[in-house]
Amino acid sequence: MSNPSSRADVAFAAAAAIVLAAYNNLVGVQPWHRRWYPAVNAQAAVAALAAATASGLTPADLGLHPDQLRSGLRLGSAAAAPVVAAFALAALTPATRPLLNDQRVASLTNRQLAYQVLLRIPVGTVAWEEIAFRGVLQAALRRVLPEPAATAVASATFGIWHIRPTAEALAANRLARTRGARIAAVTAAAAGTAAAGALLSVLRERSGSLAAPVLVHLAANCTAPLASALARRANGGRANRPRTPPGPGRNAGRTRARSRADD
Repeated sequence: MSNPSSRADVAFAAAAAIVLAAYNNLVGVQPWHRRWYPAVNAQAAVAALAAATASGLTPADLGLHPDQLRSGLRLGSAAAAPVVAAFALAALTPATRPLLNDQRVASLTNRQLAYQVLLRIPVGTVAWEEIAFRGVLQAALRRVLPEPAATAVASATFGIWHIRPTAEALAANRLARTRGARIAAVTAAAAGTAAAGALLSVLRERSGSLAAPVLVHLAANCTAPLASALARRANGGRANRPRTPPGPGRNAGRTRARSRADD
C-alpha cells in the first residue's frame, strides 16, 4: 500500500466508511431528508456510484455486472422466501402476533402503507443501502483489506448506520424507557443489524450480484410492515392500536411515526 494508487484506495475506503457511519445518524434527522427521503437517498446512491467509478471500481466490483444478475436473482429468491414465510406465519398465528406490534405502522393509512412498501422502502432504503454497503463500501474495502476484515468493517458500519432508527423505534413503541435499557437495546440491535449485514455480504459475494442482498433486504423491510398491519387487522385492530395519549402532540407523534416506519 505504499504507491499513490494504493493510498488513494485506502483513503476512498476510509472516507466511504466514515460518511456512511455518519449519514443516517446525522442527515437522517433533518426535516428535509424525512420529507424527500426516496429522492434524497436515490441521489445519494447515484453520487456514491459516481465516486466509486471515479475511484476505479468496475460494475463487476460493485455487483452490477449483467452477467451475474441471474445468479443473484436465483440466490436472492431462495434466501428471501423463508423471510416472507416467517413474517406471514407470525401474522397468522395468534401467539406471535404481539411480536409484530409496531406503533409506527399502526398509525399508517392504507395509502401510506402502500407508499412505504412500494416506493419509500424499495428506493429510499433498500436500493440506497445495498448500493452503499454491499456495493460501494464492500468493493472499496476489498481492495485494501483481506475478505474477512472487509466484511467485518462493512457490517460494523451497517450496524452503526442503524443506531438512530433503532432509538426512534424504541421511543415510538415506548420500549426500554430507562437510559441503561435504551443503551443496551440499541447496542443489541446494532450488533444484530451488523450480523444481518454480514449475511447480506455473503449473498453478494456468492452470487456476484447486488440482486441477491436486494431481494432479501426487500423481503425483510417490506414484509415486516405488511405483516404488522395484517396482524393488527386479524386481531380486530387491537394489536397495533396507538398508545399516544390525547393532546396537542398526538398528531405530531403520528406524523413522525409515519416518516420512520421503514428505517
